[in-house]
Amino acid sequence: MYNIAIDGPAGAGKSTIAKIVAKELGFIYVDTGSMYRTMALSCYRAGIKADEEEKVVAKCREAEISIRYENGVQKMKLNNEDVSGEIRQEVIGNMTSAIAVYGPVRERLVEMQRDIASKNNVVMDGRDIATAVLPNADLKIYLTASSKTRAERRYNELLEKGVDCNIEDIEKDIKDRDYRDMNREISPLKKADDAVLIDSSNMNIEEVVNKIKELAKEGK
Repeated sequence: MYNIAIDGPAGAGKSTIAKIVAKELGFIYVDTGSMYRTMALSCYRAGIKADEEEKVVAKCREAEISIRYENGVQKMKLNNEDVSGEIRQEVIGNMTSAIAVYGPVRERLVEMQRDIASKNNVVMDGRDIATAVLPNADLKIYLTASSKTRAERRYNELLEKGVDCNIEDIEKDIKDRDYRDMNREISPLKKADDAVLIDSSNMNIEEVVNKIKELAKEGK
């Protein structure tokens, strides 16, 4: 099996890039962020706050999360309900970063992720794939961009969806999430020593995809 691990901060374009790379290489795309978001949604629906650790852990242990692939597209299921769209809400994204610091939550999801990677050629993206989930991945990428660039991208996405938003607030949220992700006690976000750094601030999607495909071809 050939595994590609892509890490990086929120809004760096990891999911978009990983999906395209997986499709063009004929690999399975595993969006670990969606798995965490689905856990967060489960807690949110139950009225559980992110700082209620015991309740969060208990809910995550009972939640039935599964991944289905339809025409090569990953669908997230919560108790057999497709929640792929609902988990993309901003409130769920913020809650996700907050509950991801809890060890039992991470342990359950990492087990699922490793199982998928052991049986398939995968492109997996998240915050700690190369450093914790798949430390022996064949290719490790750390994809980043400036907080300003990431905020602009998110702002434009929300505008296209007709969502009223403020770019300064978005950038503040991104910086706050970066801080939480990089300073959490368990599996903090950081570049693996043997990961290739790609700063996409001045690159388009096609350029980033081609760079990763070249690296995979070279066996780096």
